Amino acid sequence: MSDVTLEGVLYALSDPVRLDILRKLRAEGCPLNCQSAAPADIPKSSISHHYQILREAGLIRSERRGVEVVNATRCEELSKRFPGLMKAILDAAEAKPAKETKDKKPR
Repeated sequence: MSDVTLEGVLYALSDPVRLDILRKLRAEGCPLNCQSAAPADIPKSSISHHYQILREAGLIRSERRGVEVVNATRCEELSKRFPGLMKAILDAAEAKPAKETKDKKPR
């Protein structure tokens, strides 16, 4: 956990697919296999890449069980390393973005 960097965590979660994977793992309980936590419309090679980035960032732990790989979040460990960070990110991800109206002019 001492090798985990803030930059790595933020980079990994900047991708909506990886953020959704982490949210699903957290919400449905761990461990889940790779296929059940990833969006169904993404190729296996892309799923593997997303899991690799999440692992390297220290956000998940993967374990091979027979022919299947199961994943578990490391949110509790990350919360000790970066207090409040995971809660803030996951809470913000749950919040709905503000709707923009058509008559609003961009700044």
